[in-house]
Amino acid sequence: MTSQPAEHAQAAEAGSAPGPRPVADVIARLSPLTLRALVEARQALRAVAVETPLLRAERFGAQVGADLYLKAESMQRTGSFKVRGAYTCVRALPPGVRRKGVVTASAGNHAQGVALAARTLGLRATVVMPVGTPLTKVEATRALGARIILHGAVWDEAYERAQALAERGPALVHPFDDWQVIAGQATLGLEILDELPDAEVLVVPVGGGGLIAGVALATKLLRPDLRVVGVQASAAPACAEAFRSGVVREVPAERTIADGIRVKRPGRLTFPIIQHLVDDVVLVDDEQISAAVVALLEHAKLLVEGAGAAPLAAILAGKVDVAGRRVVALVSGGNIDINLVARAIEHGLTASGRYLVISVLLPDRPGELHRLTRHLAREQVNIIQIEHHRAGWRLPIGSAEVTLHLETRDTAHAEHLIGLLQRAGYAPQREG
Repeated sequence: MTSQPAEHAQAAEAGSAPGPRPVADVIARLSPLTLRALVEARQALRAVAVETPLLRAERFGAQVGADLYLKAESMQRTGSFKVRGAYTCVRALPPGVRRKGVVTASAGNHAQGVALAARTLGLRATVVMPVGTPLTKVEATRALGARIILHGAVWDEAYERAQALAERGPALVHPFDDWQVIAGQATLGLEILDELPDAEVLVVPVGGGGLIAGVALATKLLRPDLRVVGVQASAAPACAEAFRSGVVREVPAERTIADGIRVKRPGRLTFPIIQHLVDDVVLVDDEQISAAVVALLEHAKLLVEGAGAAPLAAILAGKVDVAGRRVVALVSGGNIDINLVARAIEHGLTASGRYLVISVLLPDRPGELHRLTRHLAREQVNIIQIEHHRAGWRLPIGSAEVTLHLETRDTAHAEHLIGLLQRAGYAPQREG
């Protein structure tokens, strides 16, 4: 494949990079990274990473009126883009520093990236992970040879422990706030422009900001007109709030299905890049993310973690203006806890109106349940589960409560069904 970014890199080093000069000046002030350095990082990554496919998503594109593509980093080694930045950073350590090993803090994906990088380069690795890190990520990191320490409720607390360990000798590999890490993540931007040179919008998940900072640096150097939009979970909105206000502060990070981007504040290095080169940062909630997880599994055949599904969630929810444009959603990782998959599917189906749980109060006499289910059968509704309660202090005497788990076609079908039952004399109550 001819590398268009590589050709641009040569032009940039010669002082004739495409695009308005002011953008290049802004980038030079924000970062010490040159386009040549990013191209070199991409070449070095061939030792450990793969170039992941860019998949055309016609069904999703038709929903939003865009020419939509998925950059499937869920198919990367270790199941995430994080290996790019981790390897680039560890490889850049001086030999004397390498001998003391490396230490990092991570909710899972960066941990696996550092562990693989250390194993490839023959180094010792210690990883501090929050206590609630999904078991699949803990075991995958351990399998790559890293020593695991579980500490803290969120990444920020785990990082404090990693900093303390680094004072004893091993090099600290930050998950996002490091120039070499940012350079590694920037290789994704080069790769996308090789695969789709006329892309118009990139939608990227945001936690601490290493990925979007790198992607924005690479793409804006080559295509200043290209629009870059970040997506955060509404439960952990630190970067979005800083982007709006211009003030970086610590923001509470609540529990979210997008655990990979659950960070209390953006990075010291990454945020200025986001502030000047990213066009917008939007928020999506767990219902929207779960619906995207289900949609990717069902229609793209991709098993994706919450953080990786966030860009598509934002696009499908109308949070990003993509109509009539050529758009890339960066599917950043696929390391979802297998125990979470069933819950994510149920949550996503509910959010998209395809799984409906209702409770109905019936007279406690023969034939009433049959009469209720007859209405459902006429509407071709599949009953997944029925719970029938005839006793309890909440129930009026002579009544029974029936909870129905139903499979519906979409939100409109679910609303139609509720209206039909109301007109038939029932008073259905939504559950969950």
